[in-house]
Amino acid sequence: MRGPAPTIGRMAIQRLDHVGVVVDDLTAATAFFVALGLELEGEGQVEGRWVDRVLGLEGVRAQIAVVRTPDGRGRIELSKVHTPAAPQGDRNAPANAPGIRHIAFEVDDLDAMVAALRESGAEFVGEVRQYADAYRLCYVRGPEGIIVELAEDIR
Repeated sequence: MRGPAPTIGRMAIQRLDHVGVVVDDLTAATAFFVALGLELEGEGQVEGRWVDRVLGLEGVRAQIAVVRTPDGRGRIELSKVHTPAAPQGDRNAPANAPGIRHIAFEVDDLDAMVAALRESGAEFVGEVRQYADAYRLCYVRGPEGIIVELAEDIR
C-alpha cells in the first residue's frame, strides 16, 4: 500500500494496544518477558460464548497473562488456549518466514542485556550488529520460538 493510510469514515487508529501471542507454556513465556523487564499487568481465564463469538471458535477456554513495558504504553497478551485444540506451528521458523516473526524492544544498555541473557543460557538468533549510526541490535529466541529484537538507540 502506498500513500497515506486509509481511514474508515472519520475514524483512524489511535495507537497499538497490544500484541497477542499464543503459547503452550504460559508460565515460561511470562517469566521470559518479565526477565526482559516487562511487568506483569494481570492474569486470568477467558471462556464463554462472548469469547467464542469474538474469536470465531467454539468452546474456547484459555488462560492469559498480560505483560507491559515499563512506560506502560506497550503490552503483550500471552495466551494458553486449552480448548479447542490447534495445529502446532514451527517453533524454529527463521526470521524471514511469513507471519509475525518478532517483537522489538528498545533497551538502554544492549551490552548489559546481552550479557545477562547469555548468562541465563538464552539462545541468540544471530549476533549483535550495528545498523547505520542509529541502532545496535540483536535477536534472541525465547520460549515457544518467540523471537525478540533488542535495540539500543545510539543516535
